[in-house]
Amino acid sequence: MTEAREEILRRIRAALTDRPEPAPVVRGYRAAGAITADVELFAERVSDYRATVVRDATPSEVLRGRGIDRVVVPDGFPAEWRPGIELVEVVEEPVDVATLDAVGAVVTTCRVAIAETGTIVLDAGPGMGPRALTLVPDYHLVVVTVDQVVANVPDAIGRLDPTRPLTWISGPSATSDIELNRVEGVHGPRTLDVLLV
Repeated sequence: MTEAREEILRRIRAALTDRPEPAPVVRGYRAAGAITADVELFAERVSDYRATVVRDATPSEVLRGRGIDRVVVPDGFPAEWRPGIELVEVVEEPVDVATLDAVGAVVTTCRVAIAETGTIVLDAGPGMGPRALTLVPDYHLVVVTVDQVVANVPDAIGRLDPTRPLTWISGPSATSDIELNRVEGVHGPRTLDVLLV
């Protein structure tokens, strides 16, 4: 087996003797912090993914505007953003999948948001809940503070703990079939609202 391998490699080397050396690969990658985070760019990119960006509102106002009267709120969600119980019925964690399916809406925070890609990252920390919490309900409202918006993926990676379960969200759930027909809501929420505060 070794003789056959060596013969193949000898033939390849012989066939490549008259070829020029390849040009060196430029390794000047853009580093973290190379671009200033742009909240407007983030809002534009999120909108490109068919998510709705909302400003100057409260979670209760966004939910009421959508006609949502029952929502799951994960443990650790900030009290000042909590939907008013008089407007929306709040279902507390822990919840099972059947309850998540019946409620149909969740409101969370995020760990970081990426301006360049319009991506939101959750790590199952306080205010974000377990992954199923954001994948089962048909509607997801995520609250993003402007200080959570970073310029690019390297900046986001620098803020993330790789040992935590990470969920990267770029718009509502969507896929395309072989004929490029877009289908939404296949493996996650059909509707994503992003509240920038």
